[in-house]
Parts: sequence; C-alpha cells; structure tokens
Amino acid sequence: MDIQERVIKIIAEQAVLEPSDVSLESSLDDLGIDSLGLVESIFAIEEVFEISVPFNANEPNENDFDISSVASIIGGIEKLIEEQRK
Repeated sequence: MDIQERVIKIIAEQAVLEPSDVSLESSLDDLGIDSLGLVESIFAIEEVFEISVPFNANEPNENDFDISSVASIIGGIEKLIEEQRK
C-alpha cells in the first residue's frame, strides 16, 4: 500500500466512509471531517508514517501544513517523509 492509499484509508476511517468515496480533490469539510476528526487524522498519520506533522490545532489556518484537500495533505506527508529520510 503506497502513501496515497494509506492516507486515504485514514481519512476515510475518520469520515466513516469507504476509501473509494474519498477523492484527491475532496476537502475535509466535503467529507464531513470536523476539527476533532482532523486532529485524530493527523495523529493517525503521524503514527502510521512515524513522522511529526507541523500542525497546530488551535490555529489551523496558521500552519505550514496545507490541509485544503486530500491531495495537499498527501503531498505534505510525502514531503515530510522525504525530509525525514535525509
């Protein structure tokens, strides 16, 4: 399972959807994920990929980590994994 598939699976679990219902263009709002679901998703992603996501739940719009769509989240995670390997 690649990064994209794993992230979609985590997000789908938080949204109580099937992974096939999650598109790359979907926003978390589109999927019905609230701020608590977002935090739980971030924790799950950190655990699965053994990375630290630079995200402050108290100021979600002030973060360097782009959560505007599923695709942007995947891109951010791929970047963090790449940086961690260096």
